[in-house]
Amino acid sequence: MKKLALALVAATALLAVPATAQTAKLKIGAAPYGLNAEFMQIWSAALQQHPAVKNGDVELTVFDGRYDALVQNDQFKSMVTQKFDAIIFVPIDIDAGATGVQTAHDAGIPVIGSNTRVNSDLLSAYVGSDDTVSGYMEAKIVLDKIGCKGNVVIIEGPIGQSAQIQRLEGNKKALAECPDVKVLEDQTANWSRAEAQKLMENWLTAHPGQIQGVIGQNDEMALGAIEAIKAAGNDVKSFAIAGIDGITDGLRAAKAGEMTSILQDATAQAQGAMDLAIFYAKKGDYKPESDIWAKYGKDMPWNDGKDKEYNVPWTPVTAENVDALLATRQ
Repeated sequence: MKKLALALVAATALLAVPATAQTAKLKIGAAPYGLNAEFMQIWSAALQQHPAVKNGDVELTVFDGRYDALVQNDQFKSMVTQKFDAIIFVPIDIDAGATGVQTAHDAGIPVIGSNTRVNSDLLSAYVGSDDTVSGYMEAKIVLDKIGCKGNVVIIEGPIGQSAQIQRLEGNKKALAECPDVKVLEDQTANWSRAEAQKLMENWLTAHPGQIQGVIGQNDEMALGAIEAIKAAGNDVKSFAIAGIDGITDGLRAAKAGEMTSILQDATAQAQGAMDLAIFYAKKGDYKPESDIWAKYGKDMPWNDGKDKEYNVPWTPVTAENVDALLATRQ
């Protein structure tokens, strides 16, 4: 995983997978919201491992959106100017991202959404996971562990991103089932481990001995909370802590009994989106090449590429599957 992170960081503004003019039949761009954290690094690496990219049928460029909607919109303009055949989009902002989709649509370039949503009916298709479901799942795990009574804190993702909006919706649905639970604090840490650690440090000082549960809307932020708890000299296992994504450190913390995580399959989201990008770029003359369709079978059928939405299932991280999941990160 360290090698993966180094390879992606070295690419800074963009990553390119070279293909010769003779073999590159399609030029496809991927526009994730940012590449600083591990989840989007795994997602981007999965695109590079797609069979059509590896065999040279697709020339792939992965842009770094730098967590900025304006940067992402400028990247769409560049891809239109450079006549890309299709675009895979992971927006930082559910509303602002619609501008880029409109720009591509006006140029006749199909856009496939992946991982996070955008308020636009111009997407050709979307491949992701239902964040409302994961938000409910993680909150319920925390609430069950504290016996549906006591105090919790919520650490949210970037305000205005679909995952933050939907996971909070799921969090609140679970909290509504436990009226004796009080939310002491609820703030964003922008998917950042460091920001979450600062928040948790402040909350532990403001509410000494009063916090029983931590609902982190991703693993990075849950891990930041764990670091703050340990630094304050508290027993992390006395807190109920949950995150989402199944990043490597999250899996390790789950194995150690420090938190619970729910795996979001970045590979399936990325490679599923690539298959659909090729499908639309070739106007339907394409059969999917990724093995993710066989992996999920009837839970996420290809349906001849005709569906508007493809829902990748969540996988709760358990004592039974954590070692196998960690083995995929070697």
